[in-house]
Amino acid sequence: MSYYIKYSFISPEVVYANVKEELKSYFDTGAVDDLMFGTWTDKCLRKIGKGAYYIANTILQIEDFQARLPDNFYNIREAWLCTAVSGFPVQSANSFYSQAALQTTIQVSPVVTNGVSCISNCPPDACTCMPDLIQAVYKTNNAFNQVYHKQYLLKPGNINATDRCDTYCANYGSSAADSFDIHDNKFITNFRNGTVYLVFYSKEVTEDGYQLVPDNYRILEYVEAFLKFKVMEQLSNQIVDETFNQIQAKLQRYEAASNEAYILADIEIKKQTTQQKLLAITAQRKSFNQYELANRTFRFGWRRNQ
Repeated sequence: MSYYIKYSFISPEVVYANVKEELKSYFDTGAVDDLMFGTWTDKCLRKIGKGAYYIANTILQIEDFQARLPDNFYNIREAWLCTAVSGFPVQSANSFYSQAALQTTIQVSPVVTNGVSCISNCPPDACTCMPDLIQAVYKTNNAFNQVYHKQYLLKPGNINATDRCDTYCANYGSSAADSFDIHDNKFITNFRNGTVYLVFYSKEVTEDGYQLVPDNYRILEYVEAFLKFKVMEQLSNQIVDETFNQIQAKLQRYEAASNEAYILADIEIKKQTTQQKLLAITAQRKSFNQYELANRTFRFGWRRNQ
């Protein structure tokens, strides 16, 4: 499984309220409205990348080569085929003990002692008869069928699947024989039945239909700056000639602020997780291990020649 930073997601209504409050004069006069805020927010998140979308997971049961995708599905992050393979019977290490006791004597053949047959009414000094109490102890070892699980990444089957699984998708470099495709909100595979563990990007919305945004300061600042820039751009397309210079100056200012906020949000979304940083440090430390043996051999040979 790959590592990623899992953000909390909140409603963008607070950001919308800030934009309308700071540009109150334009909204009060009716020059602009918030009708396009949802579309602009979606465009903003698309520009940041898939890291700005909520990451969810689900189990797909493949039947007749297909399974229905969730309604909030946006793009694939990982698709794992999970199978349980039956192995061989294995004897359990634990034993179960049970016992049974009977007060009747079971004698298959007469017991002969010193040439004298022992019968039920023999005198005590003639022979020793079998005991009146028999106790049997049973030791039982159970056996179970050994089962092991096999998991591997599915391979994108065609161009359509590749569009939903870019270079950031774990399945992009898979070399498995089993593949998948996506169309008509269905997950299509080249095997008839199976279980697929799917990690996907989803579009989460509020009850009012607003798309949720990551609860991160840099990303929220970029969304707000982008909305202000789009409002100014909308105004610049509606104004008369005598106020064009004023609006153009504001448009350039808000565009610069939006571009700067985008750079900060882009850096934030590409940050490495703690696990990725540890793996990078470990890989850097081991990067020159292949030369260490050769270096020791060279020094040892040089000293011996001296």
